Amino acid sequence: MDIAPGFRRSQLLFVAAGMLSFLVSVSLWFSGHKEQGLYVGLWVPSILSLGTLLLAGRPVR
Repeated sequence: MDIAPGFRRSQLLFVAAGMLSFLVSVSLWFSGHKEQGLYVGLWVPSILSLGTLLLAGRPVR
């Protein structure tokens, strides 16, 4: 099922999770919690990599 043109729901879920992690990281950084912001910021590539790994090889319908 396509929600946005060219994207599947599962792809959008991982992108949304990565974006949410990024926004939390930025808000932590600018609120003075720089170490926590860096830690949460490391989640972004991990989430996107996990999504790529799990969705790789799935046929496009």
